[in-house]
Amino acid sequence: MNKFILLIFFIAATAYAQIVTVKDETTKKPLELVSVYNLELNRALTTDSKGRVDIKMLKESESISFRLMGYETKTVSLDEITSGDNTVYLKEQPISISNVIVSARRWEEDRGELPQTIEYISSQEIELQNPQTTADMLSQSGNVYVQKSQLGGGSPMIRGFATNRVLIVVDNVRMNTAIFRSGNLQNVISLDANSLANAQVIFGPGSVMYGSDAIGGIMDFNTLSPRFSYGNETLINGSAMTRYSSANNEKTGHANVSFGFEKWGLLTSVTYSSFDDLRMGADGPDDYLRPFYQDRINGEDVSITNDDPEVQKGSGYDQTNVMQKIRFKPNNDWEFNYGFHYSTTSDVPRYDRLIETKGDDPKSAEWYYGPQKWIMNNLAITNFSANSFYDLSKVIIAYQNFEESRNDRKFGKSSLRSRTEKVDAFSVNLDLVKNLNESSQLYYGAEAVLNNIESTGITKDIVTGEKEPTSSRYPDGSTWNSYGLYLTYKNKLSEKYIFQAGLRYSLVNINADFDTTFYPFPFTTAGLNTGAVTGSAGLVWHPRNDWQINLNLSTGFRAPNIDDMGKIFDSEPGSVIIPNPDLESEYVYSAEIGITKVFANEVKLDIAGFYSYLDNALVRRDFTLNGQDSIYYDGTLSQVGAIQNAASANVWGVQAGIDFKFMHDFEFISRFNYQTGEEEDDAGDTVPLRHSAPWYGTTRLIFERDLYTAVLYADYNGEISYEDLAPSERDKVTYALDDNGNPYSPSWYTINFKLVLHVIDDLLINLSVENILDKRYRTYSSGISAPGRNFITSLRYDI
Repeated sequence: MNKFILLIFFIAATAYAQIVTVKDETTKKPLELVSVYNLELNRALTTDSKGRVDIKMLKESESISFRLMGYETKTVSLDEITSGDNTVYLKEQPISISNVIVSARRWEEDRGELPQTIEYISSQEIELQNPQTTADMLSQSGNVYVQKSQLGGGSPMIRGFATNRVLIVVDNVRMNTAIFRSGNLQNVISLDANSLANAQVIFGPGSVMYGSDAIGGIMDFNTLSPRFSYGNETLINGSAMTRYSSANNEKTGHANVSFGFEKWGLLTSVTYSSFDDLRMGADGPDDYLRPFYQDRINGEDVSITNDDPEVQKGSGYDQTNVMQKIRFKPNNDWEFNYGFHYSTTSDVPRYDRLIETKGDDPKSAEWYYGPQKWIMNNLAITNFSANSFYDLSKVIIAYQNFEESRNDRKFGKSSLRSRTEKVDAFSVNLDLVKNLNESSQLYYGAEAVLNNIESTGITKDIVTGEKEPTSSRYPDGSTWNSYGLYLTYKNKLSEKYIFQAGLRYSLVNINADFDTTFYPFPFTTAGLNTGAVTGSAGLVWHPRNDWQINLNLSTGFRAPNIDDMGKIFDSEPGSVIIPNPDLESEYVYSAEIGITKVFANEVKLDIAGFYSYLDNALVRRDFTLNGQDSIYYDGTLSQVGAIQNAASANVWGVQAGIDFKFMHDFEFISRFNYQTGEEEDDAGDTVPLRHSAPWYGTTRLIFERDLYTAVLYADYNGEISYEDLAPSERDKVTYALDDNGNPYSPSWYTINFKLVLHVIDDLLINLSVENILDKRYRTYSSGISAPGRNFITSLRYDI
């Protein structure tokens, strides 16, 4: 009797835990990070380090697909899996149209079924590129342009748009807040590249899914997640990494560890980086050299001759990142995921302000951002049980806290001005999926975002220690709230055609009270209630398995935020921006067509052309305050300006790429981007668009064997002449000078080499030489020069 009971228990346990192992068909080695999914159920799993996955969550599926980059996708029935030895073998496939699962609509989907251009950056690519920051990681993709005003920065540009016109999303939570500005933003570096499972850049408007700000594109970051174990086994994995870079004496240490149990998973990740002053290259414009630096000696500001002008004095900083994940699965129908993120920097010197001069002296004795802090707590609750309203649902509740400050003191003066901003951001998202039939699905949901802003200003005499209040950057206590409802319909019309269309209604509310103590504004309050309707429609056509043609039409919007409506600051010497409560939303109308062709599973060519029209654009224009076009701001007579709905803009361009696998061990990859943009100026004439980057790209030759990978690659960038510079860029001191003494952005290129060695199974050594020719250059619009010849060494040990 007891044996019979044990037998029944064993059979039940075996049926409950359906463990499948995925292996390479040739080597028979287990494959990690294989996507195991059924798109009709919208459930996607991944294999562990031993190639295992528990498919009991997919037990209702008629078929299950197994997908890994570099391998043929395999779709088999559940019966086929369980009738064998529960092993699935994947065959290598060098190049394919689609072998990646992405989350462009907040749920896992086949990239080959989406009409937008999407750049997918895998964890393996991040490991190979070994970037210092997440901004560097985006730049190394070859499809995102990154501007830097200082070493501790990185402001992505996507299809002619940047800053608060592109959206940052972390684990399905929007990072953009009410004080994201039109000037260059550095928030993307708050994310730790070492804690990412993958990153996706979704090009073009994304307002249907994400609301305001998703005009140029979306940067969607997915961080590492703990895994569950099987049965009574405890799954332990993780890694430790250390890296050194010679150009800025970088010293980075990172560790993550994950514990997996049958129903619980825990993961901890910690990274610390220290960066010294950055050395630029030796071959390039002398305009970029750092001939002096400022210091305070014996209570006096002094300008000191820089013995080595290639060292960019006053650019170093430190950064710390901590992440904690907790995952709980009480049964097959529910899953809870909690994430805690913490990031902080030291003071970050703003290099482009430190190199400005006034006469023979530096303009500023000090100019630095205070610690850039970011905290996020988010809880995602997923329900897999189907009913009449949905087949899959997810609720995400998040709280974020942001803190940043600007601190500056003029050369020879003792008054240090500090302006500090804090934002509490609350958000709730409800996302649902309903299968209407075998070929069509409905994605719908709701969102609420609440921002509270605290903004203060203090002036401190560094000699006497006396403090007194000064004007804040934003109206203290102001709020920015957004609410939205969305609906997207997807239909597989046939094996060749996939159609999707979406619609969203958004409501944005702003309330602000202005302090007239320091400036006599003709208003004391400002409010805004505005709605926006956005939509999209796209078609994917697969004439054959090796062809894909996309067509996508979409609209997007950006509602005014507190930075647009309520800030007061000096944008450049002699110019001050003041609040303007009379603003409306700006809208973008975009079209894109893309073509991808694969030849003999060895060569993939892709090209996408796009056009965007920005209407009612929020731009900086001359303004008046109480009839005056100039006011004294911090002791300087300054031209008054304000953000206004005063322009339209056009952006168009192409993205192209080639992937070529040959001789089994070699791969050739190249990416090229060209874009150009125009906007209206004060007189209604057409001028170059500020955030339209020059043409740029990357080309790589990769040789890969079992124990090592070698990459020889070039990055390159076109010139922007003085005539093609946006008017707002021409007054900056950060550009080189042409033969006529006018500022311009020279073209540049770098030659680079990486070697990755697998000394033993779990130890990886990454040796790199970047900018081998020691070129001296600055990326367009940047205030700091890029690294010169840079030797990078890192060691990584995987548990």
